[in-house]
Amino acid sequence: MSNVSLTIGGRTFSVSCADGEEAHVANLGRLIDAKVTSAGVTGQAESRMLLFAALLLADDAHGAAVTPALASEPALPPGLSNRLGEIAGRMENLASLLEGLAANA
Repeated sequence: MSNVSLTIGGRTFSVSCADGEEAHVANLGRLIDAKVTSAGVTGQAESRMLLFAALLLADDAHGAAVTPALASEPALPPGLSNRLGEIAGRMENLASLLEGLAANA
């Protein structure tokens, strides 16, 4: 296991990941940071800021799934559904970690 340091909304988080996944996790962190920054939800409590990031990313994913369906194309490319499930699992782990940190603060 490796640790990756992510800066999201001006806050730094240390996240564990599988060896070799560091660059991918860092890229995901930058994506989340860009969403949080563009939505102007920085400076809030960590859990609230990350909740907004999750909602914004879910909205993007929903829009991507609905638009192709309207054009009579497959809703999601093959394998994307599984990958989104993996990302959702990681986000749930992050939320649990944040809740634990908040409870200990």
